[in-house]
Amino acid sequence: MAGWALYAALVLAALSGALGESRYEKFLRQHVDYPRTPVLAAHRYCENMLARRGVTAPGRPCKPSNTFVHASPEELSGACSAAADAAGLHSTAAALPLTACRLRGGDTRQPCAYRARQLQHHVRVACRDGLPVHLAGTRPPAP
Repeated sequence: MAGWALYAALVLAALSGALGESRYEKFLRQHVDYPRTPVLAAHRYCENMLARRGVTAPGRPCKPSNTFVHASPEELSGACSAAADAAGLHSTAAALPLTACRLRGGDTRQPCAYRARQLQHHVRVACRDGLPVHLAGTRPPAP
């Protein structure tokens, strides 16, 4: 019985931590992987990272796309001090290394299978209180 109480307490603690996650912390969890996490098979990077970061989970649909930026949180926060565009979004001054994950085949049922592309793009973010809270997209550097 004591084991069950300990398990219940751990689950409640984990849930309260997830519920207390700020938008910035969620942004970091879902989109920042710095330095880039090494994986044994490069083509498994997206599946591994999305599961490890809690973006995909058993019983939940697969996320159609997700981008991991391989730059420091400080570098991404620096974009928030740049002037916003007409949509209110901020772009990084430099192109940053990233991995773009796209769901293969479009079926959002588990198991999730992704295609990974390594890119060097500018990152567009929405900011709140000087911190990035939403990855709005990326764009290639000008030729």
